[in-house]
Amino acid sequence: TMSGAALAIEIVVVFFLALFLLHRYGDFKKQQKMVLFGTLLAWYLCFLIVFILPLDVSTTIYKQCKIENEKQSTTPPMTTAFANLTSRNGTVTTKESLEKECYKPWSYIPDGIMPIFWRVVYWTSQCLTWLLLPFMQSYARSGGFSITGKIKTALIENAIYYGTYLLIFGSLLIYVAVHPNWHLNWYQLQTIGITAANTWGLFLLVLLLGYGLVEIPRSYWNASRRGHLLMKTYFKAAKLMTEKADAEENLEDVMEEVRKVSESIKYNHPLRKYIDTILKKCPTEYQEKMGRNMDDYEDFDDKQNAYPSEKSLVKLHKQVIYAVQRHNRTQVQWQILLEQAFHLEDVAKNETSATHQFIKSFVPQEPEGLVSRYLYTPTVEWYWECLLKQWFYRLLAVLLTLFSVVVVWSECTFFSTHPVLSLFAVFIQLAERTYNYLYIEMACFLTIFFLCTCVYSTVFRIRVFNYYYLASHHQTDAYSLQFSGMLFCRLTPPLCLNFLGLIHMDSAISHQEKEQTAYTSIMGSMRVLSFIADGFYIYYPMLIVILCIATYFSLGTRCLNLLGFQQFMGENDMTSDLIDEGKELIRREKRKRQRTEDGENRRREWKERYGNHREDYTRNRNVHSELKETNYSDSASAGSNRQAKYTRTNGKPERDRIELLQDAEPMDFNADTFKDDPLDAESGRHPPGGRYLSMSRSRIFDDV
Repeated sequence: TMSGAALAIEIVVVFFLALFLLHRYGDFKKQQKMVLFGTLLAWYLCFLIVFILPLDVSTTIYKQCKIENEKQSTTPPMTTAFANLTSRNGTVTTKESLEKECYKPWSYIPDGIMPIFWRVVYWTSQCLTWLLLPFMQSYARSGGFSITGKIKTALIENAIYYGTYLLIFGSLLIYVAVHPNWHLNWYQLQTIGITAANTWGLFLLVLLLGYGLVEIPRSYWNASRRGHLLMKTYFKAAKLMTEKADAEENLEDVMEEVRKVSESIKYNHPLRKYIDTILKKCPTEYQEKMGRNMDDYEDFDDKQNAYPSEKSLVKLHKQVIYAVQRHNRTQVQWQILLEQAFHLEDVAKNETSATHQFIKSFVPQEPEGLVSRYLYTPTVEWYWECLLKQWFYRLLAVLLTLFSVVVVWSECTFFSTHPVLSLFAVFIQLAERTYNYLYIEMACFLTIFFLCTCVYSTVFRIRVFNYYYLASHHQTDAYSLQFSGMLFCRLTPPLCLNFLGLIHMDSAISHQEKEQTAYTSIMGSMRVLSFIADGFYIYYPMLIVILCIATYFSLGTRCLNLLGFQQFMGENDMTSDLIDEGKELIRREKRKRQRTEDGENRRREWKERYGNHREDYTRNRNVHSELKETNYSDSASAGSNRQAKYTRTNGKPERDRIELLQDAEPMDFNADTFKDDPLDAESGRHPPGGRYLSMSRSRIFDDV
């Protein structure tokens, strides 16, 4: 039997999917275990809702079919006789033919499992999103030095979050308490709590969905236009560079303040332990600088200096955390943007290639995988990047536009059950008749996935939320991971409830006497709060139409532009200036990277050609000199004179050569970076200059 097997398999698969994504975006080695665990749990629970809800829908359709059969089998004989006579073609049908045969879905979940499953998933995710994750986020950013201090700060900071929720919950509670027909009990309190959370979620959901339904198809269409994406990347580079410079300046200012405080409070001062805590949060290069400037032996004197208070140190600690986090964020975003710009420039160059081989400006930093080595070859990459990709994006943009139109139409008409106007409900009901459960589940999953993509990608696109970002290759910071987990848990349940409304599976909205899904039964009967079920849940989603129109005509972008927040607008003079600025910045970064790469290649070539030969020569020379010292100890003075004479005669040309090569070096050259010089093995036997000398010598024939 397959009873519950599909559910068990999905639970395991979804866990590994969440783990894989967290590994891709987070950093298991550097980030705190509590942050990683909280994010993993949040993502896992949200993915479970998205993946398991389609199974709940197919199981509910099967149960509904069985209930209808039971009803027909218990109808009185007179009703059956009348039904037999009033068939369309006049032929007499038997009672057995009226009964439908119910096919059990492949993913059928036995009774009693789903309600418990949804209860655990829903309430755990709500505890995470409303209590634990916001608290953990504020706790991590708090400037307090003690646990109680951090907890106090976290509670004060989250008062706004808790306040908005309690306001909605309190208003609904008063409404129910005042109503004469209702008596408050635990079940109704639970329903009010869920409704408050869903109302909050739906309010934000519709705003984000209205933007995403238009912007995602449009972004794919624009990506298919040659040059458009590159221009936009140049524009982003100019804006991000300003922010990056600002973040660096801010970090410098904060570090200067830390340095002053660190110098005023010496090692034997009671507040020194707080300074050490602050220093640990500073970037490594600043820690080393400050460490060098410290004088261990200087005692503090209470009378001479005015020392900062503990309160001011807490404030400074918080400033350091914010400054470092902002600096790291802009650095990561800048690197991602550079990679995008270099890739798009490569695509533009390769479009005219006669060889049909995709040539990259820089060697990829990651090692080549099996796929890129055997399947995604330079030829395949050329055909994809320069020929097929734009047509694929155009087709995808058209399909997503159609999907968006269907969503908008269904959001505006899902309250109408006779006739059924919601297109999603029409498709699901057609599949119900043929018992095509696999189609039903796939349709449900794809729809929920599309809605989730529209909502969540909007959050990370909008400038207001630029404080948070999701970057692959383990580059997402802890705050963004926690924020994403918090947001996913807050928006996924109301989004899925809204979807069930679209396909007429939520009886509180459709007002049909149909079997409820286990998911809606957990959400509680919204009839306790009829004005929410019959009013807000039905009419508020219609606002999507207005938001979609506003997004289509870029009203938000135009308003922000007028307010002084520069946005990418094709016909604007300011935009073209920023594009030119961004182009120059990318060109400069490209030259810098090429110089670095050329230097690395030359060093590698030199090491491969002469490294082993020089190592042998050095070893033999040292052995020979040791033998000489042992055998001719009596003639040491004469030998030293000869050596001095030799050094004098050869010194001038050597010095000239060093000076000449130092002038010819590129800007990024730094002799200190040569850690793996073969002569370093014998550094104890040579003067410090030997290391630089050998390097200079190695560079004479570089360009030959």
